Amino acid sequence: MIRTALYAGSFDPVTNGHLDVIRQACRLVHNLVIAIGVHPGKAPMFTPEERTDLLRATCTPLAEAEGTALTIVPFDDLAVTAARRVGATVFIRGLRDGTDLDYEMQLAGMNGAMAPEVQTVFLPASTGVRPITATLVRQIAAMGGDVSPFVPPLVAQRLAQRFAQP
Repeated sequence: MIRTALYAGSFDPVTNGHLDVIRQACRLVHNLVIAIGVHPGKAPMFTPEERTDLLRATCTPLAEAEGTALTIVPFDDLAVTAARRVGATVFIRGLRDGTDLDYEMQLAGMNGAMAPEVQTVFLPASTGVRPITATLVRQIAAMGGDVSPFVPPLVAQRLAQRFAQP
């Protein structure tokens, strides 16, 4: 049976923590769909197109190394709706700590009630990437800090360009 998983998030920007979860997910499924959440009420740093480009550039080699087909799509509705649209039977969710677990368990319960045919799989973050959040990366970059330990080189370059002094 071919397994398709959906990994949804804002990916604004994609971090080494995201890549860790994606690498693990690629070992479990045949098809991985990375779904970029687009919410009209939020003002992301990168456009959906920019996030798609960054994800494609950084994640394609990971998927290819595992023989996993990779698709990147935007979505602006419920994750369960996006999962059904792409034929996913698995939700991938990354966990950094107990706080994440509490929230993710609630999310898995709600998703399970709405889409019982889609199983949630939690993947623990590797030790080295547990403290990384996209929010902290954006804050560090905005204040001129070095984000290179936390994001792929291409993302660090794009962040530096975004916050370069005119």
